[in-house]
Amino acid sequence: MRDTPRSAFPHFLALPTRWMDNDSYGHVNNVNYYSFFDTAVNRYLIDEKVLDIHADTTVGLVVETGCSYFSSISFPDTVHAGVRVAKLGNSSVRYEIALYRNDDPLPSAAGHFVHVYVDRGAKRPTPIPTAVRAALARLAPG
Repeated sequence: MRDTPRSAFPHFLALPTRWMDNDSYGHVNNVNYYSFFDTAVNRYLIDEKVLDIHADTTVGLVVETGCSYFSSISFPDTVHAGVRVAKLGNSSVRYEIALYRNDDPLPSAAGHFVHVYVDRGAKRPTPIPTAVRAALARLAPG
């Protein structure tokens, strides 16, 4: 996904970096990239009104995530997280996320993030709720 332009993503969230995000090497530490992924995905679901972290009986649990790094991001850069759905299954969804630094046309990092939807109490896979599926479908190609 190194050469993926911004136009490949139907949704973006701007995330300011913080002073504390920089590590001793002067760039945003790799662990923060996963936080950007998590924030971009869950903020989309909250904004679409299909995620209530306190009341939902069906929740998405992260079962897989990965990231490739291409160029550094440093405070006070703004990260623009592009989100799309690569695969929408019965009880799981695979997101692809690219992180663009400021106005850069190509990503500084890109990766994926998989949610498996489970019954909150039983912790067993369950079909993705209809409203969530509709919101996710808006992020899928074609």
